[in-house]
Amino acid sequence: MNWDSICYDAAAFTAGLFLLEYGADRFIDHTAIVARQLGVSQTLVALLTAGAEWEELAVVVASILQGRSPLALGNIIGSSISNILGAFSLGLVFHPGRIAFDRSAKIYTVLLFLVTSNFTVVALTKNLGRLAGGIFIGVFALYLVSVSYVIYKGVLSVPEDSDSDDSDDDGSNEGNSAEVQHDHPPAEITPLLPNNASRERSAHGWKHTLIYHIAQLILGFIALSLSGYVLSHSAASIADAFDLSGTVLGVTVLSFATTLPEKFVAVISGTRGHGGIVVASTAGSNIFLLTLCLGITLVAGNQKELADSLIPFELLVTWASSALFLLIVLLGSRRWIGGMLLILYLTFIVLEFTMYRR
Repeated sequence: MNWDSICYDAAAFTAGLFLLEYGADRFIDHTAIVARQLGVSQTLVALLTAGAEWEELAVVVASILQGRSPLALGNIIGSSISNILGAFSLGLVFHPGRIAFDRSAKIYTVLLFLVTSNFTVVALTKNLGRLAGGIFIGVFALYLVSVSYVIYKGVLSVPEDSDSDDSDDDGSNEGNSAEVQHDHPPAEITPLLPNNASRERSAHGWKHTLIYHIAQLILGFIALSLSGYVLSHSAASIADAFDLSGTVLGVTVLSFATTLPEKFVAVISGTRGHGGIVVASTAGSNIFLLTLCLGITLVAGNQKELADSLIPFELLVTWASSALFLLIVLLGSRRWIGGMLLILYLTFIVLEFTMYRR
């Protein structure tokens, strides 16, 4: 056993945790600000950012290129379970009170349940293959278009309180006020800039502020992705050093490491009362995993190895986790429910190591 390599991987894992905390903190703060300034739900903004499992996709592609298809599939299944039982639960535990989720959160939670149910049925009936993989990739494309369209409509929609008549009145009033100002000579109390100039300056300042927060959001997202990549690879190296099998590594250790960003996002979001971001991170991540990542795995992976690596217990836990997630979002939640989910996750890990993955 190469202890020098193990120590190096442990150091990389620790550094990844610091990068993870930095990225999660920036992402949460600026996601809420950008959503508020754009006038859209923070759930939708987070779906396209934290809900995109780019670090998971990197792990999946690397596993397939290395000829370890079961590792890729195990990571997808394990991460989808960990996102709900291990990450979403933390958001509930750290939330200051009862959580009532918004309409966007409920819609995309229902969508996740449908995607998970479809995957479970296809997997249990042994119909996973390249055709199914192509369909899952197509579903992801439709999902991405739908989220982008909703955000687009939210940004460009006209506020309810405004109409053309009001605009005309405002324009005429501005014109009248401008004429009044020109009628009177300057005095000591006359502003140096006219009202329309100050209005343009404030609008320009708002745009600058929005761009700044979007840049900070992207920076936090990049830090999250890099941290997930570092954490997953260092954890995989450590697990290989201790001779863990690919299936155990993917479902337990690797999936736990790659979902650490979601866990940090959930903790920080829950602490700051952003329940929508907690749901968006969980729902978006699992939809990304069970559509794009799964589709790529089925299309490019070894079909025989993938079929042999499936275990009904893991598939049923994946579906049951999604069903619990749906019920919690629809009915609301409290801290003790998050604690129960954590207990279920620990039970799943113990069963994986003792009964189903010896």
